[in-house]
Amino acid sequence: MQDLIQLEEQGWRALSSSGNAAREFYSSHLADGAVMLFPGGLRLVGKDNILESFAAQPWQSFQIEDQVVLTPTENMGIVIYKVTAQREGTAPYSALVSSTYLRREGAWLLLLHQQTPV
Repeated sequence: MQDLIQLEEQGWRALSSSGNAAREFYSSHLADGAVMLFPGGLRLVGKDNILESFAAQPWQSFQIEDQVVLTPTENMGIVIYKVTAQREGTAPYSALVSSTYLRREGAWLLLLHQQTPV
C-alpha cells in the first residue's frame, strides 16, 4: 500500500520542517486515541498530547529504508521500516519503526507509532 508509505514519508518531512508543519500535518492524520511510544519510556497518549509535543527541534535529515506494509484487514495497515535521522548538532538516530493506521471514512489515520532504537 504505497499511500501508507507516502504518509510516513510526509510525516517525516513535516517533522523536518520548521514552524508548525508537523502539527498541521498530524492534526489531520492522527486518530483521536492515538499512542506514540519512544525510547526511554516516553509514551504520548491522545491526539492533543501528541500535537503539543511537536515543539521539539526539527530533524535536519532523515532516510527511510526497507519499508514493508502489512494489511491485516482492508481498513488497517501497518508500515514497518528503518529510519536514520539527525538533528543539527546531534549524533544520528537509527530506529526500527512501526506505524499502525486505520481507515475511517476513506482517510488513513495513525493509531499507533513505535520506535525501537538500533
